[in-house]
Amino acid sequence: MFNIATVPKSARQALSQDGLSLLNPAELTATLELGNAWVPAWNALVPSWDRLPPDAHLKDGGHYRKRRHSCFVQEMASGTLVQTPHRAHWQPTDYNALHGGFERWFEPVEPAVATATAWTDLIAALGRLFAQVQPAERWHIEAHQFRIDTAGGVGRPTPEGAHRDGVDFVVVMMVGRHGVKGGETRVFDANGPHGVRFVMREPLTALLLDDARVIHETTPILPADDQSGAGFRDTLVLTYRAAGFQSP
Repeated sequence: MFNIATVPKSARQALSQDGLSLLNPAELTATLELGNAWVPAWNALVPSWDRLPPDAHLKDGGHYRKRRHSCFVQEMASGTLVQTPHRAHWQPTDYNALHGGFERWFEPVEPAVATATAWTDLIAALGRLFAQVQPAERWHIEAHQFRIDTAGGVGRPTPEGAHRDGVDFVVVMMVGRHGVKGGETRVFDANGPHGVRFVMREPLTALLLDDARVIHETTPILPADDQSGAGFRDTLVLTYRAAGFQSP
């Protein structure tokens, strides 16, 4: 398990065999067949990460996280992707001991972003890929825009620690990082000692996870040694669940 850097594998094969697939930007666009025009269209959405409101639900007392959250349903037979009415994000405490067990309402993804072709094409293409690994009639998808900053000295991408999300598949895509060090992503076999560690640096690097088979976390970030002001780490996290949205 976890030979992600040795023998080249397709994303479908890696997810099936190892429970994870790490794609560089070229591999991501090729695997999802997004086309040459997709990258500049996606880059036009990146400034929306500068407009994320603070996360008001951090139970560790921190102020290092900003985010937006919206939900979508993808019907595999018809190929449609529809945004749902705005809803809370909820996880059981079994999966998130720190922030589970209560409804967290976040500001929605900006309408111009959530309806942009670059956004919907990415989400739908990932859903089609996951349906090749695990057949599903529909995916219930949650999209989270995150910015973790070092304005307070330390930013914690996963304050809950190593965890699963209680879904079928998870995507962590790097949007950008500036003026920070650390932020090592760690993925471990949920039922054994094996794991991998790496730092996602390049925008459009994407980590795809089978949530039933692995647990994951990202270590704290600190200001880079040559950084005088606050730095940040921006990601898009997508979760895909066949059995409906998690709710109380």
